[in-house]
Amino acid sequence: MSTFDHTGLMQDINAQLGPFRQSQAATMRGFSALAQGALAEGALSAKQKELLALAIGVTQHCSGCIGFHVKALVRLGATRAEVEEALGVCVYMGGGPALMYAAEALKAWEALAQPEPAVC
Repeated sequence: MSTFDHTGLMQDINAQLGPFRQSQAATMRGFSALAQGALAEGALSAKQKELLALAIGVTQHCSGCIGFHVKALVRLGATRAEVEEALGVCVYMGGGPALMYAAEALKAWEALAQPEPAVC
């Protein structure tokens, strides 16, 4: 089983992009507005759109995208079955390479869908 650490990767990406967000504030505001517009509820639900985004991340072999979109799917209440069906379409369309990243997406799901430990 993969030992890929999506949580750590997402933390590293956010840390590395911090200074970029400041130096390229207008670009990053534009990117954020684009994401918000593309993922807003409409004819497709936000969850359906995140499943599409995950599928694109898998077929484009983007580990960061996999982590961030799995995290969003967990927040939106997606089930493992929904994620697995989307990954099945990825394998159909992307073949063996997509299958390898589908395994990575399932590893991310296992890591990110775990309930937070109780704080006493």
